[in-house]
Amino acid sequence: MPKIEEGTLEFRDYPVWYRIAGEKDSSTHPPVLCLHGGPGASWDYLESYEDLVESGRQVVFYDQLGCGNSAIDSAHDPEMWTVELFVEEIGAVRQALGLDRVHILGQSWGGMLAMQYALTEPTGLLSLIIESSPASMPQWVAEANKLRALLPAQVEETLRLHEEAGTTDDLAYVGAMLVFYQRHLCRLDPWPEYVQRSFEKLLGNPEVYNVMNGPSEFHVIGTLKEWDITSRLGEIAVPTLVLSGRYDEATPAIAETVHRGIKGSEWVLFEESSHMCHAEERARCMQVVSNFLHGVEVG
Repeated sequence: MPKIEEGTLEFRDYPVWYRIAGEKDSSTHPPVLCLHGGPGASWDYLESYEDLVESGRQVVFYDQLGCGNSAIDSAHDPEMWTVELFVEEIGAVRQALGLDRVHILGQSWGGMLAMQYALTEPTGLLSLIIESSPASMPQWVAEANKLRALLPAQVEETLRLHEEAGTTDDLAYVGAMLVFYQRHLCRLDPWPEYVQRSFEKLLGNPEVYNVMNGPSEFHVIGTLKEWDITSRLGEIAVPTLVLSGRYDEATPAIAETVHRGIKGSEWVLFEESSHMCHAEERARCMQVVSNFLHGVEVG
Protein backbone atom coordinates (compact mmCIF):
# COMPACT_ATOMS: atom_id res chain seq x y z
CA MET A 1 0.00 0.00 0.00
CA PRO A 2 1.33 3.48 -0.85
CA LYS A 3 1.79 6.10 1.82
CA ILE A 4 -1.45 8.10 2.18
CA GLU A 5 -1.82 11.60 3.58
CA GLU A 6 -5.24 13.23 3.94
CA GLY A 7 -6.17 16.65 5.27
CA THR A 8 -7.86 19.95 4.48
CA LEU A 9 -6.68 23.28 3.14
CA GLU A 10 -8.47 26.61 3.16
CA PHE A 11 -10.01 28.17 0.08
CA ARG A 12 -12.28 31.22 0.30
CA ASP A 13 -12.73 30.52 4.02
CA TYR A 14 -13.98 26.99 3.32
CA PRO A 15 -12.16 23.71 3.98
CA VAL A 16 -11.14 21.72 0.90
CA TRP A 17 -10.28 18.08 1.44
CA TYR A 18 -7.24 16.50 -0.22
CA ARG A 19 -5.52 13.11 -0.46
CA ILE A 20 -1.88 12.51 -1.40
CA ALA A 21 -0.71 9.02 -2.35
CA GLY A 22 2.97 8.12 -2.53
CA GLU A 23 6.32 9.62 -1.56
CA LYS A 24 7.43 12.99 -2.86
CA ASP A 25 10.17 12.86 -5.52
CA SER A 26 9.46 16.04 -7.44
CA SER A 27 13.02 16.35 -8.79
CA THR A 28 12.71 13.42 -11.20
CA HIS A 29 9.04 12.45 -10.97
CA PRO A 30 6.84 15.53 -10.39
CA PRO A 31 3.40 14.78 -8.93
CA VAL A 32 0.16 14.34 -10.81
CA LEU A 33 -2.78 16.47 -9.65
CA CYS A 34 -6.11 14.82 -10.50
CA LEU A 35 -9.25 16.86 -11.19
CA HIS A 36 -12.51 14.94 -10.84
CA GLY A 37 -15.57 15.32 -12.99
CA GLY A 38 -19.20 16.16 -12.48
CA PRO A 39 -19.25 19.03 -11.98
CA GLY A 40 -20.09 18.03 -8.42
CA ALA A 41 -18.73 14.48 -8.24
CA SER A 42 -15.84 13.49 -5.95
CA TRP A 43 -12.34 12.06 -6.15
CA ASP A 44 -13.37 8.45 -5.39
CA TYR A 45 -14.00 7.17 -8.91
CA LEU A 46 -10.46 8.21 -9.90
CA GLU A 47 -8.92 6.05 -7.18
CA SER A 48 -7.37 3.69 -9.74
CA TYR A 49 -4.94 6.47 -10.68
CA GLU A 50 -3.16 5.73 -7.40
CA ASP A 51 -1.55 2.95 -9.47
CA LEU A 52 0.74 5.69 -10.88
CA VAL A 53 2.50 5.74 -7.51
CA GLU A 54 4.24 2.56 -8.64
CA SER A 55 6.25 4.64 -11.13
CA GLY A 56 7.73 6.62 -8.25
CA ARG A 57 5.57 9.73 -8.11
CA GLN A 58 2.94 11.26 -5.87
CA VAL A 59 -0.66 11.35 -7.02
CA VAL A 60 -2.75 14.14 -5.52
CA PHE A 61 -6.54 14.23 -5.37
CA TYR A 62 -8.94 16.75 -3.87
CA ASP A 63 -12.68 17.15 -3.70
CA GLN A 64 -13.62 20.41 -5.36
CA LEU A 65 -15.42 22.92 -3.17
CA GLY A 66 -19.03 21.89 -2.59
CA CYS A 67 -18.30 18.28 -3.59
CA GLY A 68 -17.77 15.03 -1.68
CA ASN A 69 -15.63 15.61 1.40
CA SER A 70 -15.54 19.35 0.62
CA ALA A 71 -19.32 19.77 0.84
CA ILE A 72 -20.53 23.02 2.39
CA ASP A 73 -22.99 22.78 5.28
CA SER A 74 -23.32 26.50 5.96
CA ALA A 75 -25.56 28.94 4.09
CA HIS A 76 -24.19 29.95 0.70
CA ASP A 77 -25.26 31.30 -2.68
CA PRO A 78 -25.63 28.56 -5.34
CA GLU A 79 -24.55 31.15 -7.91
CA MET A 80 -21.01 30.85 -6.50
CA TRP A 81 -20.50 27.70 -8.61
CA THR A 82 -18.65 29.08 -11.63
CA VAL A 83 -15.80 27.95 -13.85
CA GLU A 84 -13.76 30.87 -12.51
CA LEU A 85 -14.16 29.67 -8.91
CA PHE A 86 -12.86 26.21 -9.72
CA VAL A 87 -9.96 27.57 -11.81
CA GLU A 88 -8.96 29.74 -8.85
CA GLU A 89 -9.23 26.71 -6.58
CA ILE A 90 -6.58 24.81 -8.57
CA GLY A 91 -4.10 27.59 -7.86
CA ALA A 92 -4.99 27.54 -4.17
CA VAL A 93 -4.51 23.77 -3.99
CA ARG A 94 -1.15 23.96 -5.75
CA GLN A 95 0.08 26.70 -3.45
CA ALA A 96 -1.11 25.03 -0.25
CA LEU A 97 0.40 21.65 -1.16
CA GLY A 98 3.62 22.96 -2.67
CA LEU A 99 2.92 21.66 -6.17
CA ASP A 100 5.39 23.98 -7.90
CA ARG A 101 6.02 21.63 -10.83
CA VAL A 102 3.07 19.43 -11.64
CA HIS A 103 1.26 17.38 -14.25
CA ILE A 104 -2.51 17.87 -14.27
CA LEU A 105 -4.91 15.06 -15.13
CA GLY A 106 -8.55 15.97 -15.63
CA GLN A 107 -11.41 13.57 -16.27
CA SER A 108 -14.67 14.72 -17.93
CA TRP A 109 -15.52 18.09 -16.30
CA GLY A 110 -12.08 17.86 -14.69
CA GLY A 111 -10.51 17.90 -18.14
CA MET A 112 -12.60 20.90 -19.13
CA LEU A 113 -11.35 22.62 -15.99
CA ALA A 114 -7.75 21.58 -16.71
CA MET A 115 -7.89 23.09 -20.20
CA GLN A 116 -9.46 26.30 -18.87
CA TYR A 117 -6.73 26.49 -16.22
CA ALA A 118 -3.99 25.90 -18.80
CA LEU A 119 -5.26 28.93 -20.73
CA THR A 120 -4.20 31.12 -17.76
CA GLU A 121 -0.59 30.05 -18.55
CA PRO A 122 0.29 29.04 -14.97
CA THR A 123 3.94 28.56 -14.10
CA GLY A 124 5.16 25.04 -13.37
CA LEU A 125 2.48 23.25 -15.38
CA LEU A 126 4.39 20.44 -17.09
CA SER A 127 1.66 18.62 -19.02
CA LEU A 128 -2.04 17.86 -19.32
CA ILE A 129 -3.81 14.51 -19.45
CA ILE A 130 -7.37 15.06 -20.67
CA GLU A 131 -9.63 12.05 -20.24
CA SER A 132 -13.07 12.03 -21.90
CA SER A 133 -13.58 15.80 -21.90
CA PRO A 134 -15.21 18.18 -24.37
CA ALA A 135 -13.93 21.59 -25.36
CA SER A 136 -17.49 22.62 -26.22
CA MET A 137 -20.68 21.90 -24.32
CA PRO A 138 -22.82 22.55 -27.42
CA GLN A 139 -20.85 19.77 -29.16
CA TRP A 140 -21.25 17.57 -26.06
CA VAL A 141 -25.03 18.00 -26.14
CA ALA A 142 -25.21 17.35 -29.88
CA GLU A 143 -23.20 14.14 -29.53
CA ALA A 144 -25.18 13.04 -26.46
CA ASN A 145 -28.41 13.44 -28.39
CA LYS A 146 -27.03 11.18 -31.15
CA LEU A 147 -26.30 8.49 -28.54
CA ARG A 148 -29.63 9.05 -26.85
CA ALA A 149 -31.46 8.50 -30.13
CA LEU A 150 -30.07 4.95 -30.15
CA LEU A 151 -31.63 4.06 -26.79
CA PRO A 152 -34.68 1.77 -26.69
CA ALA A 153 -37.81 3.73 -27.60
CA GLN A 154 -39.42 3.25 -24.19
CA VAL A 155 -36.32 4.57 -22.41
CA GLU A 156 -36.18 7.63 -24.65
CA GLU A 157 -39.89 8.27 -24.11
CA THR A 158 -39.45 8.11 -20.33
CA LEU A 159 -36.61 10.60 -20.49
CA ARG A 160 -38.53 12.99 -22.72
CA LEU A 161 -41.76 12.91 -20.73
CA HIS A 162 -40.05 13.67 -17.42
CA GLU A 163 -37.88 16.40 -18.92
CA GLU A 164 -40.96 18.07 -20.40
CA ALA A 165 -42.82 17.76 -17.10
CA GLY A 166 -39.86 18.95 -15.01
CA THR A 167 -39.92 15.74 -12.97
CA THR A 168 -36.35 14.65 -13.56
CA ASP A 169 -36.02 13.65 -9.90
CA ASP A 170 -38.56 10.85 -10.47
CA LEU A 171 -37.20 7.32 -10.00
CA ALA A 172 -38.39 6.36 -13.48
CA TYR A 173 -36.19 9.09 -14.97
CA VAL A 174 -33.24 7.97 -12.87
CA GLY A 175 -33.77 4.40 -14.06
CA ALA A 176 -33.86 5.51 -17.70
CA MET A 177 -30.66 7.50 -17.17
CA LEU A 178 -28.94 4.37 -15.89
CA VAL A 179 -29.56 2.65 -19.22
CA PHE A 180 -27.57 5.43 -20.90
CA TYR A 181 -24.88 5.36 -18.21
CA GLN A 182 -24.38 1.60 -18.51
CA ARG A 183 -23.74 2.07 -22.23
CA HIS A 184 -21.72 5.27 -22.26
CA LEU A 185 -20.44 6.06 -18.75
CA CYS A 186 -19.05 2.78 -17.41
CA ARG A 187 -19.64 -0.56 -19.11
CA LEU A 188 -18.31 -2.72 -16.27
CA ASP A 189 -20.90 -4.87 -14.51
CA PRO A 190 -21.00 -4.34 -11.63
CA TRP A 191 -19.39 -0.92 -11.37
CA PRO A 192 -16.25 -0.90 -9.22
CA GLU A 193 -16.83 0.03 -5.61
CA TYR A 194 -14.83 3.25 -5.98
CA VAL A 195 -17.06 4.35 -8.88
CA GLN A 196 -20.20 3.56 -6.90
CA ARG A 197 -18.88 5.67 -3.99
CA SER A 198 -18.69 8.76 -6.19
CA PHE A 199 -22.22 8.28 -7.49
CA GLU A 200 -23.60 7.83 -3.98
CA LYS A 201 -21.96 11.09 -2.89
CA LEU A 202 -23.22 12.92 -5.98
CA LEU A 203 -26.78 11.71 -5.46
CA GLY A 204 -26.60 12.84 -1.84
CA ASN A 205 -25.29 16.29 -2.74
CA PRO A 206 -26.28 17.24 -6.31
CA GLU A 207 -26.27 21.04 -6.02
CA VAL A 208 -23.08 21.79 -7.99
CA TYR A 209 -24.05 19.31 -10.71
CA ASN A 210 -27.59 20.65 -11.00
CA VAL A 211 -26.50 24.30 -11.09
CA MET A 212 -23.67 23.89 -13.60
CA ASN A 213 -24.87 20.95 -15.70
CA GLY A 214 -28.50 20.04 -15.13
CA PRO A 215 -30.37 16.86 -14.21
CA SER A 216 -28.45 14.47 -16.48
CA GLU A 217 -25.52 14.10 -18.87
CA PHE A 218 -27.70 14.76 -21.92
CA HIS A 219 -30.20 17.28 -20.50
CA VAL A 220 -27.75 20.15 -19.99
CA ILE A 221 -29.64 23.24 -18.85
CA GLY A 222 -27.15 24.60 -16.30
CA THR A 223 -24.64 27.44 -16.44
CA LEU A 224 -22.17 25.39 -18.50
CA LYS A 225 -24.64 25.05 -21.37
CA GLU A 226 -22.85 27.53 -23.65
CA TRP A 227 -19.27 26.91 -22.45
CA ASP A 228 -16.94 26.58 -25.45
CA ILE A 229 -13.16 27.04 -25.65
CA THR A 230 -12.67 25.32 -29.00
CA SER A 231 -11.29 28.48 -30.63
CA ARG A 232 -8.71 28.85 -27.84
CA LEU A 233 -7.28 25.33 -27.78
CA GLY A 234 -4.34 26.43 -29.92
CA GLU A 235 -3.18 28.60 -27.01
CA ILE A 236 -2.44 25.51 -24.88
CA ALA A 237 1.30 25.04 -25.23
CA VAL A 238 2.14 22.23 -22.76
CA PRO A 239 2.45 18.57 -23.85
CA THR A 240 -1.03 17.05 -23.82
CA LEU A 241 -2.39 13.50 -23.85
CA VAL A 242 -6.03 12.98 -24.83
CA LEU A 243 -7.77 9.77 -23.69
CA SER A 244 -11.23 8.56 -24.66
CA GLY A 245 -13.30 5.41 -25.11
CA ARG A 246 -14.90 3.93 -28.21
CA TYR A 247 -18.34 3.96 -26.49
CA ASP A 248 -17.70 7.18 -24.57
CA GLU A 249 -20.37 9.81 -24.06
CA ALA A 250 -17.42 12.06 -24.89
CA THR A 251 -17.53 10.54 -28.36
CA PRO A 252 -14.53 10.12 -30.68
CA ALA A 253 -15.72 13.27 -32.47
CA ILE A 254 -15.40 15.20 -29.19
CA ALA A 255 -11.94 13.79 -28.46
CA GLU A 256 -10.84 14.59 -32.01
CA THR A 257 -11.87 18.23 -31.55
CA VAL A 258 -9.62 18.49 -28.49
CA HIS A 259 -6.78 16.59 -30.14
CA ARG A 260 -6.83 18.65 -33.32
CA GLY A 261 -7.15 21.89 -31.37
CA ILE A 262 -4.16 21.34 -29.08
CA LYS A 263 -1.08 21.36 -31.30
CA GLY A 264 1.19 18.37 -30.89
CA SER A 265 -1.18 16.50 -28.59
CA GLU A 266 -1.42 12.70 -28.53
CA TRP A 267 -4.76 10.87 -28.63
CA VAL A 268 -5.30 7.30 -27.46
CA LEU A 269 -8.70 5.69 -28.10
CA PHE A 270 -9.56 2.78 -25.79
CA GLU A 271 -11.58 0.28 -27.81
CA GLU A 272 -13.20 -1.51 -24.83
CA SER A 273 -14.11 1.58 -22.81
CA SER A 274 -16.80 4.18 -22.50
CA HIS A 275 -16.32 7.22 -20.22
CA MET A 276 -13.93 5.66 -17.69
CA CYS A 277 -10.96 4.02 -19.39
CA HIS A 278 -9.09 4.33 -16.08
CA ALA A 279 -11.55 1.78 -14.66
CA GLU A 280 -12.65 -0.15 -17.74
CA GLU A 281 -9.15 -0.74 -19.13
CA ARG A 282 -7.24 0.08 -15.97
CA ALA A 283 -3.88 -1.59 -16.62
CA ARG A 284 -3.54 -0.28 -20.18
CA CYS A 285 -4.63 3.21 -19.17
CA MET A 286 -2.02 3.37 -16.42
CA GLN A 287 0.68 2.20 -18.81
CA VAL A 288 -0.30 4.79 -21.43
CA VAL A 289 -0.29 7.60 -18.87
CA SER A 290 2.99 6.45 -17.28
CA ASN A 291 4.69 6.31 -20.68
CA PHE A 292 3.45 9.79 -21.52
CA LEU A 293 4.66 11.25 -18.21
CA HIS A 294 8.05 9.61 -18.64
CA GLY A 295 8.33 11.00 -22.16
CA VAL A 296 7.56 14.52 -20.94
CA GLU A 297 10.08 14.27 -18.10
CA VAL A 298 12.98 13.02 -20.23
CA GLY A 299 12.34 15.78 -22.72
